[in-house]
Amino acid sequence: MTHEFDMVRSLATGVESRAGAWEFIRGFVADWLRPLGEDDGWAESDLAAAEGRLGLRLPLALREAYLLLGRRPDLTSNHDVLLSPAELYVDDAGEALVFRHENQGAASWGILLGELTAEDPAVLIRADLADKDAEKWEGWLERLSLAFVEIVLAESVQADGELCDFLTDLDDHGTDVLERNCAQLPFPVYPPDETPGTRWFLGPDVLLCDHGMGLFARGRTEADLDKIRDLIPGDWLNDFR
Repeated sequence: MTHEFDMVRSLATGVESRAGAWEFIRGFVADWLRPLGEDDGWAESDLAAAEGRLGLRLPLALREAYLLLGRRPDLTSNHDVLLSPAELYVDDAGEALVFRHENQGAASWGILLGELTAEDPAVLIRADLADKDAEKWEGWLERLSLAFVEIVLAESVQADGELCDFLTDLDDHGTDVLERNCAQLPFPVYPPDETPGTRWFLGPDVLLCDHGMGLFARGRTEADLDKIRDLIPGDWLNDFR
């Protein structure tokens, strides 16, 4: 099957610049999901209200992301949750602006307050620990626009429905099969201090995310998803064949 959208080429451009990231998101969403529409982003007035409430200026990349896709939960909140402008907040330590939560509250993503003047600042992650003194902001991705590319990709492979599945036991053999049969996408391995880190792959009409402990997959069709299940056998969560 031939598609006009070239995932590998578009993503390679998307990781190079903020504008490239938004162009990749538009193309990916139009090709794999539902095209972005005029009403899929928050209004300037919503962002201005958030800035007034917080007493700070949002980074340009965050404003652009919210204006582009902030009101598309299928792109931002299938699993983890992108906060609305009205929900943005500064963490209790006064260190970072928080814009995203892990779905069970196990972690938060944010931007250090000292970096808010940058157009496309780095994104950090902080785990929610029993020992609050041990919590700290740690590296995630070096640019906010990259983080939104990751958000759209990650949420797309974790959608409800028959096109997505999760392999809970990706072993060394499965990893070898994945690497031999699918192309690793040109997206930085993240987070930077984690080994082996999260990697993205593209197979025949299937998008895959290897995050070290399991494998997320999204096929264009159920048949495409079945092919990757058969290629990499194991305990697929939603395979009821």
